[in-house]
Amino acid sequence: MRPLTKKNNVSVAQLVEQLTLNQWVQGSSPCGDTYFDRRLITVACFNKQTENMKITKNKFVSLTYDLYAGEESDRELMESATRERPLSFIYGLGSMLELFEKNISQLEPGDKFNFTLAPAEAYGEYVQEHVVELPKKVFEINGKFNDAVVKEGATLPMMDSNGGHINGSVLEIKDDVVVMDFNHPLAGETLNFIGEVIDVHEPTEQEIAEMNKAMRGGCGCNCDECDDCDDDGCGDDCDCHKH
Repeated sequence: MRPLTKKNNVSVAQLVEQLTLNQWVQGSSPCGDTYFDRRLITVACFNKQTENMKITKNKFVSLTYDLYAGEESDRELMESATRERPLSFIYGLGSMLELFEKNISQLEPGDKFNFTLAPAEAYGEYVQEHVVELPKKVFEINGKFNDAVVKEGATLPMMDSNGGHINGSVLEIKDDVVVMDFNHPLAGETLNFIGEVIDVHEPTEQEIAEMNKAMRGGCGCNCDECDDCDDDGCGDDCDCHKH
């Protein structure tokens, strides 16, 4: 359970003062729920009064969803976010698709959603020019091709010539080159999101710090042995691949 904090000018002490012995006997509360323990009703009533925020700019949002790709007659489930592992983000910071945010704007905890985004509204059309051949030496470590990581079907974190982070999928490994696809995996797909909002609240300092770090991307290489990587980028000994 989240730590109790003041929201909407409501305090736990004020809620306790609202409770009377008669209400306990009758099993009722100012929130309309039935509880028989002072601590439980205080927490439950406090949460109910403070969790009715709408999704607006700078609110911390958690939601569940199923993401389907393809047309309605031929849709495929691509990914899911559950109550145990929800999608959480700060609304309005640009970390999500613009029209994804637009479709959940003003929703409250408990509200459900079901909307579809065309490719142009999501990850764009598939661009053949984003499929490129890279020399195998790009993927060498100590002069040896890293075949333990570079496999067909693998998604690899890369860096462009400007130091920007980008993911690419390995399509084919040839004698001298590796064929990489830098289109988003969902490029060209019509996306259908079906889900439910489970929490909306003011972000804590820790949540803001974590979101800032995620948006900066850290070093972005996802290498297991990058001891000298930090938020400013990859260290000299990092095994991430550049192209």
